[in-house]
Amino acid sequence: MILIRSLRLEAGEDVSALGPRAAKALGCPAGEIRELKLVKRSLDARKKNDIHYVCSVAASLPGEEKYLARNKALSLYRPPALELPSVEPGSPPVVVGFGPAGMFAALALARAGARPMVLERGQPVEQRQLDVEAFRQGAPLNTESNVQFGEGGAGTFSDGKLNTGTHDPRMSWVLREFYRHGAPESVTYDAKPHVGTDILVDVVRNIRREILELGGEIRFGSRLEKLLIQDGRLSGIEYSCGGKTESLACSRLILAIGHSARDSFEKLLAQGLPMEPKPFSMGVRIEHLQKDIDLAQYGRVRGKLPPASYSLNVHLPDGSSAYTFCMCPGGRVFAAASEEGGVVTNGMSYSKRDGENANSALLVTLRPEDFPSEHILSGMYWQREIERRAYEYSGGYRAPAQLVGDFLSGQPSSGPGKVKPSYEPGVYWGDLRRVLPGRICSVLSAALPELGKKLRGFDDSQAVLTAPETRSSSPVRIVRGKDLQSSVRGLYPCGEGAGYAGGITSAAVDGLRCAQAILQDMTKND
Repeated sequence: MILIRSLRLEAGEDVSALGPRAAKALGCPAGEIRELKLVKRSLDARKKNDIHYVCSVAASLPGEEKYLARNKALSLYRPPALELPSVEPGSPPVVVGFGPAGMFAALALARAGARPMVLERGQPVEQRQLDVEAFRQGAPLNTESNVQFGEGGAGTFSDGKLNTGTHDPRMSWVLREFYRHGAPESVTYDAKPHVGTDILVDVVRNIRREILELGGEIRFGSRLEKLLIQDGRLSGIEYSCGGKTESLACSRLILAIGHSARDSFEKLLAQGLPMEPKPFSMGVRIEHLQKDIDLAQYGRVRGKLPPASYSLNVHLPDGSSAYTFCMCPGGRVFAAASEEGGVVTNGMSYSKRDGENANSALLVTLRPEDFPSEHILSGMYWQREIERRAYEYSGGYRAPAQLVGDFLSGQPSSGPGKVKPSYEPGVYWGDLRRVLPGRICSVLSAALPELGKKLRGFDDSQAVLTAPETRSSSPVRIVRGKDLQSSVRGLYPCGEGAGYAGGITSAAVDGLRCAQAILQDMTKND
């Protein structure tokens, strides 16, 4: 197939219109093209009066060599491929955690015939949905089945963005697997692919089914308690399930516990597993009317264009920085606590992104030297302190909220303006300086006007700040070597919780990398 770049597609125009344009670029009759595959689509909104998609397609037609020879702008299209070795079933590798990293690791291992054993402390996604919705409506928090813990990990209840800064070739495999398991085909070619939490639930369920069909086993409600180590090598684990402690022999384990498994971090550190503090970010969720973001980005009413998004950052004169993260067009802010007595916010959207508000995390970059102490888990304890302060300030699981104008002028808020906060089970209007550390507040105060210069209306006085956003990434890294193993041989720290990823797809890619490392070891040594 021949790769043809820079084809124009209007907003709302069907992709079939690319056929004649591809033929024109090739200099051939449209009827000669046997197959046309959309490879990449990105929205070009640099000129407000000329917003359109820029597409790359792969075309199959007779005599491709002659077209490549006479037009140097064309190139051969090589579909990305990933080969997994076949292994004989033996002692099954264990995967702890069934978020994106653990899920894609288990899928790859199962495809290769390794029949992995998966331990997940939370519940299947069907039960998670019920528990998450009940908490949003005011029911008690289930500390083992919530937005952070359970099948699919924290990413299941999110906007479902699948874009990432990584250029790892495994990305294409991950995106194709999302499509194969129920995501729209657009995730394989959109520059900023998006699924939505309503569809992610089905994708997660379908991946689980395939792993089971291939001989894998998944034990829900099973939490890692202890590593069993002999002569510097993993020999097994202890885990709790149903109030009992079970032992499991294993020599290869992917540790994909997620960034909110605080009790697991403490237990592993107490066992002497090498860890180190790492930079992470905390801040707030900021909410605007989606129609205002559309006007700022497109210069007009959206019409057939998708709900507008943004990605902003600013570096301040004192060396500090702030940025937006996990922007959710047409989404909502929601409760993401996993510990009793703590408030946590996050963002999500459904596949249609048709909500009234847009929201994004607005975060301040924090380095280990900013942490309250030199303890390896100091960043984690700092998160917890802020979450508990928010709970105490609001008198429960309502999230503290403040208007941007009031925050910048240093006065408490008493209610909303034009933007109605979407957080459930509700917000507590007041002063975020009563909750957030002074450093975070000072950086946000300086950053908001600067970000308003980059996106008109971002610092709108009636935009809503909801706090705290503390779980953007892990504040600790479980150290591993170039072979992806810890100093405990056979142990593969993996994904966002271990400090090696920052989102759904980068975590999935890291899970795939660890699975491939285990398969390579199995083919050599088993």
